[in-house]
Amino acid sequence: MKSKDDMGQLTATWNYPARILAGAGRVREVPEACRALGMRAPLLVTDPGLAALPMVNDLVQHCADEGLKVAVFSEIKGNPTGANVEAGVTAFREGGHDGVIAFGGGSGLDAAKAVALMAGQRDELSIWELEDIGDYWKRADGDAVAPVVAVPTTAGTGSEVGRASVITNEQEHVKRIIFHPQMVPATVILDPELTVGLPASITAATGMDALSHCLEAWCSPNYHPMAEGIAVEGMRRIRDHLPRVHADGRDLESRQHMLVASMMGATAFQRGLGAMHALAHPLGALYDAHHGTLNAVLMPYVLRANEQAIGEPMVRLGRYLDLRQPGTGAVIDWVLDLRERLGIPHTLAELGIGTEQAEKVGRMAVADPSSASNPIDFEPVRYRDIFVDAVEGRL
Repeated sequence: MKSKDDMGQLTATWNYPARILAGAGRVREVPEACRALGMRAPLLVTDPGLAALPMVNDLVQHCADEGLKVAVFSEIKGNPTGANVEAGVTAFREGGHDGVIAFGGGSGLDAAKAVALMAGQRDELSIWELEDIGDYWKRADGDAVAPVVAVPTTAGTGSEVGRASVITNEQEHVKRIIFHPQMVPATVILDPELTVGLPASITAATGMDALSHCLEAWCSPNYHPMAEGIAVEGMRRIRDHLPRVHADGRDLESRQHMLVASMMGATAFQRGLGAMHALAHPLGALYDAHHGTLNAVLMPYVLRANEQAIGEPMVRLGRYLDLRQPGTGAVIDWVLDLRERLGIPHTLAELGIGTEQAEKVGRMAVADPSSASNPIDFEPVRYRDIFVDAVEGRL
């Protein structure tokens, strides 16, 4: 394990796809990053759990010492809702804020980006009018999107480099992907020290979420060679570092590599996602379950369902990961072994999810935008069957 003093070789600044400041202790650069974007009074958006921790108070005090007027908004659920975003927009406007510090895991980052998107829009524009469908994003004024500095505290969603937010419509019990090309934060700070206190279970679930992004991007039939390369290297880093950081949360080197792998997964899925997310999104909306855990449980069942269409990429992946026998079966075995080592449940039933809404889940999965880039164009009945297999453990 490397100490902070040995982390110099993992400290760097680069520009892809946003400006990335990577390295231990770089959270101290938040005020400078805000000022560079013209912020003088940012709204720090995070979740309630983090808002109560010293790391948030310390950051707010540091920003104040540097001359920034910062307020904290934390009224966010684990699966952020439209109402959460509306409350954040109200806080932004009433506080006279001029930008957003997105601080936290996927829920905090997604909500923060949505607040930044909506705060400057006309009042009559609903967030649901900006769903990731066709050119709906053109309904928003791109010049009115507030600047964002993103600081992830988990290594999973990669939302810090995404152009979208997943927001739950509570009235319809559906997760919607809200998209605008200017939603991507201008500056990202990847500081592994902020992830050291994560429980092992959250480290595991978020790490598997990063794997699901890389893996589904790798399996997507869409043409995007750069995303392919990023996806496969992200999976190698996860193979090497997720078990290490799960075993020892103080391992700064592996924490840094997992933050990078998370970001790589979100960059790679510009190529597309697939059935894991097409099922995880409705399940998250219906059962309010953790998104990363859902993807982790669903992963081998979806790989098996897609087996006839992903043979060649699975052979290449197996070779890159140094599996003993390249191919879909070997990748599934690797996933199963990794899940067991991390304490991830094998079935959805272990999460308290039954088959009562199987037909509805199948219909919702087909309607989810992630289904469009699955290697096989599944019908609702096939999604239903995959869901039932994942509940009952039939692989």
